[in-house]
Amino acid sequence: MRSLDEAAIWSEGVEGVDVPGYDRAGVRTGIVHIGVGGFHRAHLAMYVDALLEAGEARDWGICGVGVLAADDRMRDVLGAQDGLYTLVRKESDGALSPRVIGSLVDYLYAPDDPEAVIERIAHPDTRIVSLTITEGGYAIDQKTGEFDPDSPGVADDVAAAVPTGAFGLVAEALARRRARDTGPLTIMSCDNMQGNGDTARRVFTGVAQLRDPDLGAWVAEHVTFPNSMVDRITPATADADRDALAERFGLHDGWPVVCEPFTQWVLEDDFAAGRPEFERVGVQVVDDVVPYEFMKLRLLNATHQALGYLGYLAGHRYVHEVAQDPTFASFLRGYMNAEAAPTLRPVPGIDLDEYQDTLIARFANPGVADTLKRINFGSSDRISIFLLPVVREQLAQGGPVERAAAVVAGWCRYAEGTDEQGEPIEQQDRLAEELTPLARRERSEPLAFLGYRPVFGELAEDERFAGAFRRALESLYARGAAATVADLA
Repeated sequence: MRSLDEAAIWSEGVEGVDVPGYDRAGVRTGIVHIGVGGFHRAHLAMYVDALLEAGEARDWGICGVGVLAADDRMRDVLGAQDGLYTLVRKESDGALSPRVIGSLVDYLYAPDDPEAVIERIAHPDTRIVSLTITEGGYAIDQKTGEFDPDSPGVADDVAAAVPTGAFGLVAEALARRRARDTGPLTIMSCDNMQGNGDTARRVFTGVAQLRDPDLGAWVAEHVTFPNSMVDRITPATADADRDALAERFGLHDGWPVVCEPFTQWVLEDDFAAGRPEFERVGVQVVDDVVPYEFMKLRLLNATHQALGYLGYLAGHRYVHEVAQDPTFASFLRGYMNAEAAPTLRPVPGIDLDEYQDTLIARFANPGVADTLKRINFGSSDRISIFLLPVVREQLAQGGPVERAAAVVAGWCRYAEGTDEQGEPIEQQDRLAEELTPLARRERSEPLAFLGYRPVFGELAEDERFAGAFRRALESLYARGAAATVADLA
């Protein structure tokens, strides 16, 4: 059994595992990434590793940063492995394609040493700060879409002598860059939401303004925030994934990352201090990301929500089980084609029919073994971003909303907290304390759930959508998810 550390990898190699052919000692940090999780390590870190392997991007190594208490595990695993980890592509036929990734050249844990994080961001070599802090991690007012200075912890962190949160740390580092005339910087969100760069701009400019109006003006002038569309299904790492790596390849990795073969990154070319040549490794660098964002969020992500709640209620536990069910597959394809696709702008270079077929095939990949529990996490944020914009556009133009209404009804039934066999469903949502009681009242008090304005706005007052929602929900109560889906397939 070989351990995953630099000396072992370079001196011994690992049969069947692709390892870096470049000298990591010569790689300098140019990117600081906040929120090192599975997706970052299967996406941005993978692209930078590919550039390094090609002899490029020697100034663009990544320093990972953890800001949450739970990030101590990532600190410990990466520390023991010299920052190395294994990215394992899981093919539909069960084959595994492992690659040791070497682009993560440092890792800092903010609770241990916030000063080190601030100085790393303030350092002249750092030219990009990238983020995966989840869709709900931004201090945004859900009603207005603007920066919310009253979001939990924001004001306290900005005012703290030594900040510890992502916004406070970055604001302090930007203040030092301004004072030292270090130069401009790019903040690059890799989170899965429409206009992620625009959202990051509102938040980080707002935080800087809250700290010092002059700093806010400097950030507005000198910091850029490119939008991007990111796509790769990356399920949570399971013990079985570690065991497979050890048994089939003789490699011990404390936290490998598993992913599907497909990957896509569409990135707006708006960088204040240069960037890696991402286009050399397959990234689509474009002037306008919006059409690609709409396509991905409203087809892939919304369809994930469509299969997540209804599939779970029907007894499935994995994405591929739902996608391989012909009735569910027909329902999902119908949602994409009839309800989501008509709301999209033309997408350069993309055949939307082919893209939809590809999505069903990706979902049906049993090798990925992505759980419905994972994709149902954070429902209130995801439904708001992925599905409800489709509903509102279709209502405005008189288009169909029946399948989307059934998805919302499925979420309501799921949010009650028990499945169709009476087994408990753990609710992992920041609004669960408000929404679960409303979901349970829905049986005797119609539209109690849909009437929750922080998520649904005015939709309970729209007779067409509210009616479709209630019909689907009554069917779920009386006949179950499988029969309800069959009616709409």
